[in-house]
Amino acid sequence: MKKILLLLSIIIASNSCKMNTGFNDQNTYNEESPNEIKKTQVLTLGSFHFNFPNLDVKKVTEDDQIDVLDPQYQKEIELIVSKLEKFKPTKIVIERRPELQKRFDSLYNSYLQGIHTLSRSEEQQIGFRLAKRLGLKTLYCTDAWGEDYQDVKQLFADKDSIPRQKFLDFFYHNPDSLLTKSQNDKPLYKTKGILAALKQYNDRDDLRESLGSYLTGIFKYEIPENHQFGVDFTTGWWFNRNLRIFRNIQRINATPQDRVLVIYGAGHMNLLNVFFEASPEYDLLYVNDYLN
Repeated sequence: MKKILLLLSIIIASNSCKMNTGFNDQNTYNEESPNEIKKTQVLTLGSFHFNFPNLDVKKVTEDDQIDVLDPQYQKEIELIVSKLEKFKPTKIVIERRPELQKRFDSLYNSYLQGIHTLSRSEEQQIGFRLAKRLGLKTLYCTDAWGEDYQDVKQLFADKDSIPRQKFLDFFYHNPDSLLTKSQNDKPLYKTKGILAALKQYNDRDDLRESLGSYLTGIFKYEIPENHQFGVDFTTGWWFNRNLRIFRNIQRINATPQDRVLVIYGAGHMNLLNVFFEASPEYDLLYVNDYLN
């Protein structure tokens, strides 16, 4: 009896060791063992658009704009870049479409050679400067537009149609506008500087609240033929677009040894951060831990 118990103990111990080594029953290494999975670290920086192109729904009046080329802001941007440098990114992602990759590669190379003067855009003021400091060879263009449902495409096909005008009136003037925060105050970058504004834009509570704005207002818009029209519109306009952006970021083929910095308009982070947090491939870090 003692010999049988001893034999069973040896078998159990042997199987235990085999399981802990990550080998399967065929004695081959299982690379997908949950204990072996490593994630790529990602840091997302949500920003206002430094050059104020006014392509977003909310327009920025001239009185609320700043010139980031002014010496006081240039000094502050250098400080921000120094803070982000501590993350030591190996890849930098910017809000430009992939078809513009060659153009931005050329601009960045010209900047490295001292030929190109940085534009006011955040991808150059922050992205190009940081990439140069770190000796990176490129920045990755990953922006995308969403894909609309057919009913949405049809409504927008005729620019002068009454249904289209009714939709736009509701888009800009709907009862749920009262649910959003009042934005009558001066922008923080105007009163307290760029760094303070970036910290605010990347506050987790503010980002979560901003996502809620996409579930009210135009989200509820209905037409007789489709009571889900607002949902269809918002799906393509925001959710589909950011999923496509996320897929483009996946396509840069970062490895667990990489550290990825994503520089995008702050509004995108209310979804991109959710995707990075949920993804088994990425480990999302919080930029305010570096900006503070």
